Amino acid sequence: MLMPTSRAVNSAFEVATVTLISTLIFLSVVSLFLIFHLQFKSKSLKHLKNFNSLWAVRFLLVFLISLWSLSELLRLPLIRHLHLRLFSFLSDQNDQVSNQVGLCKLHIILSLGFFQPAFLVTLLFLFNASIVTTAKNHFGTVLSVFLTCLPVSALHGILMFSTSWQRALPPTFRQAHVVVTDAFGEDTVLCTYPLLSSAVFAVFAIAYSACFLLSCWNVLSLVINKGLRLRIYGLSTALLFALPIQVVALGFTAVWTPESQLYGVFSLVVFLGAFVCAVTGEGFMVIKPISDALDAGASFYSRSGPRDGDAGEKEMKVAGGEDLV
Repeated sequence: MLMPTSRAVNSAFEVATVTLISTLIFLSVVSLFLIFHLQFKSKSLKHLKNFNSLWAVRFLLVFLISLWSLSELLRLPLIRHLHLRLFSFLSDQNDQVSNQVGLCKLHIILSLGFFQPAFLVTLLFLFNASIVTTAKNHFGTVLSVFLTCLPVSALHGILMFSTSWQRALPPTFRQAHVVVTDAFGEDTVLCTYPLLSSAVFAVFAIAYSACFLLSCWNVLSLVINKGLRLRIYGLSTALLFALPIQVVALGFTAVWTPESQLYGVFSLVVFLGAFVCAVTGEGFMVIKPISDALDAGASFYSRSGPRDGDAGEKEMKVAGGEDLV
């Protein structure tokens, strides 16, 4: 039974999560504004053209982060109850519980299975693009992201919806929800993280961390600008700390029941791990480089006015640093 105290604490965790999601969506809106603002500016200022060659990949990163943040709303009882009460005339009580169970399964597939792996892979592509001097194939990048995440998503889908083998496993390994009754006799569906799904994400996180560490080593070997090196150190430190913490917290969620306060703490840590990756990704790979490019372009144009494209680009790199990550 879900006690009133536990319900109040869990509601506080939900409010904190919704607040952080709102912050991330606001940051994503700012990122999208900067992406399209630079795209518009690059049409009239030739010196900004090469600094905006990755606009489509940046857009994909922000788009996937936004979708991930929205998918996190699916696991919050507060949001699901609000949705079901608004459309309560469409189903009875039993159907509402069944619908919430389906939303919990969908959350695992979308969040751990696709959106977070997809924005992390996009972030890695964008990071590696900083040392590529040839023209970028945006369609190829998008296709590569989806193909890379497809096996992870498919495996999560099989774990969630295949019933032929699930009965042989304990609920902790396979179940994405529990149904509890609160002190008022109302059934509440709480989303959980199945241990098998957590293990699949842990394997992905380990492989991704190794690839990112290798890419970081390659990029640092070519970058001499001190500001860019500090930016790379900040991004890599945040990612390589946040992902392991998220994986460890996922493992601890299997130890406690969703009704307990400690489960709420660890589920919030799971969210914060992905949240840190998303915020640092948008901050270091979208907002900061675009802001630097716009500042450098405005400074150069105010001093020199229009010039030959090659000469202007060379001076822009002196003003704004190396090819921005």
